[in-house]
Amino acid sequence: MIDGFLGTRASLMLDFVFLAMFAVIPVLGYSIWLVKYRRKYVLHKRLQLLLGVILLAAVTTFEVDVRVAEYNGRPWTMRATVAPATEPAAIVFYTLYVHLFFAVTTAVLWVFVIVQALRRFPNPPTPAAYSFRHMRWARLAALDMFLTALTGWIFYWLAFVR
Repeated sequence: MIDGFLGTRASLMLDFVFLAMFAVIPVLGYSIWLVKYRRKYVLHKRLQLLLGVILLAAVTTFEVDVRVAEYNGRPWTMRATVAPATEPAAIVFYTLYVHLFFAVTTAVLWVFVIVQALRRFPNPPTPAAYSFRHMRWARLAALDMFLTALTGWIFYWLAFVR
């Protein structure tokens, strides 16, 4: 693992993902605003696809970083302030499990929402019979993404900052 750049005990990739989520959430909000209030369907589609590609690349790179570190005998727990027999360690791991729940469900929802939108909306995108279902699933995916970011930030702070 390469040391991070934020002055914490986190790795370079953890720092990158931590900061990237501060950009992803506002861009996601902006994309939703564009389609809801400005009816900019093409721009919304492009932003969502861009976010999907960026998140896929970030998660893939992050997972490779974690696996390489574990293979080399330096798992993230060596960088974190995790003492297995203490209650703070339990809180760190509990937070990680909650974060992973949201991260996994977000990944599944985003793939579902993007694939269904690409299949069911015309090109270029305009409102269609699928719009209501898309909005319902997309709202859930956006909420899940926000909760993924929030729990990720909390985990990062508990494990690598405090």
